[in-house]
Amino acid sequence: MEKKLDLSKSVYDLVTEYPEVADIMKELGFSEITNKVMLNSVGKIMTIPKGAKMKGVSMIDIVGAFMKAGFTLTGEMPNVSGDDTQGASMPPSGVAAGNSASTVAATATAVKAESVETSANTVASKTQEYSENKTGDSVQDTVQDSERVEQLKSFLKRLGTGEELGAVRDDFVSQFAHVEASEIMKAEQGLMREGTPLAEVQQLCDLHSALFHGSTIHEQMDAEHAKVEAVLEAQEKSQSVVTLVETVGHPLNRLTEENKALDALIEATKVKVASKTATVDDVNEVRQVSIHYAKKGDLLYPHLKVAYDISGPSLVMWTVDGDIRDGFGRLARAESIDDAWYEEFDGLLTRAQEMIYKEQNILFPICAENFSTEEWYQIYKDTEQYEEIFGVERVAWTEAESALAAKAAPTNGDSNTIALIGGSLTLEQLDAMLNTMPMEITFVDHVDINRYFNDGEKVFKRPTTAIGRDVFSCHPPKVEPIVRGIIESFRNGERDNVAVWLEKVGRPFYVNYMAVRDQNNNYLGTLELVQDMQFAKEHFARIK
Repeated sequence: MEKKLDLSKSVYDLVTEYPEVADIMKELGFSEITNKVMLNSVGKIMTIPKGAKMKGVSMIDIVGAFMKAGFTLTGEMPNVSGDDTQGASMPPSGVAAGNSASTVAATATAVKAESVETSANTVASKTQEYSENKTGDSVQDTVQDSERVEQLKSFLKRLGTGEELGAVRDDFVSQFAHVEASEIMKAEQGLMREGTPLAEVQQLCDLHSALFHGSTIHEQMDAEHAKVEAVLEAQEKSQSVVTLVETVGHPLNRLTEENKALDALIEATKVKVASKTATVDDVNEVRQVSIHYAKKGDLLYPHLKVAYDISGPSLVMWTVDGDIRDGFGRLARAESIDDAWYEEFDGLLTRAQEMIYKEQNILFPICAENFSTEEWYQIYKDTEQYEEIFGVERVAWTEAESALAAKAAPTNGDSNTIALIGGSLTLEQLDAMLNTMPMEITFVDHVDINRYFNDGEKVFKRPTTAIGRDVFSCHPPKVEPIVRGIIESFRNGERDNVAVWLEKVGRPFYVNYMAVRDQNNNYLGTLELVQDMQFAKEHFARIK
């Protein structure tokens, strides 16, 4: 059967129709075609001629390779450089597969010569048109940026008053072709600045997501087959997140893999919930998402807020994470399973699935746009502290491993000695001694800045990226007031110590917060000690 390759079709469609196209294009230098995410996103808006133009691959080589593979080429035939503005239609019958490379070159050259005059005029016309449109667009974007955010706020306000989602969305779609993740964030933050209570914004978080679902530029890539250049330009920032997500071992790569596994698990669990066969075991399996949420809460939210003054995710999404996690906890502890239990389970699964959407389309692109490579290296290092979930293993990010190893390499020179009242220690001795102590140690200075964590495995995760920033940014919004109260009571001399017993991962822990003061009783900071007391529990159980 004749194999016709239509050059006007997207790469995705061609690979779907003829899987061997992927192997041929890979050999020609289009290595990205083996990347499923790229194929399923950019591949749906990219044609072979467009790809040749971007990669600088000669269409002679491409035509020759496909002819040798037995394909008949149809559709628009660009010139040898892949510039589709100089195109001419190929004959439907194509060229026989047995033609030599010289015949291919002659054919392509003939096509180019035949259309060069028309092409030159076309190029000039399109260049002028693009320049005029681009200039107009730039001015419009500058003038209307705040206006767009104000319009988005008006839609969110309508949802806040209880107006039906469908009606608001119809108006939104009629006025917006697309919306940026950063614009959504600005609109939510604008509402809070105007006095909308944080709790109300958090409560409407899922509705906001539903309103914009399918409207971010990142999502609309699938629908933009006819506007490749415009979409790629608009997607410059979104492409940065695609690159990081596809970098094996990168934190966003691992978080995305966890989301894929979680989404599949949710779909399977929803079937059980619908048939009312789900059990507490199913709840506990989904509850692994708590570790995923902990990574965001420790490594992403606070850093966005402190380093880049982007507080929306930490104020809204962090609290929603906690609500979902607490909800699964309630279901796991329920004394009986009834209709209400199944209803709540289904609702929580839906919220968790919506959070996947928010992460992939809002949180991760914002992080990709702002975080530096060095910051990602450090975040990668901090992920070592967390358990693997949903069967997604931690994979080495070779670039980060090399950079971190070089940074940690010892320098030549004598070790410094620190003189203390009770003696003296070298820096190596002091560091090793603190890391050997069987407890997690944190020191926060007199102006509430994290100054020190000892090294080693921790139950209460402490990312190294938190060093140098205020301690309050490391806590979820609902916990922050408690931390502030404890530290303030130390600062004003009301208390010197606050001790808490709690259970985590099935083990008892003793958490002791202590005011650190100098010989003149001046407040220097707060020391937090966390000790695993399982050994004491087992000891007293034996001697009873």
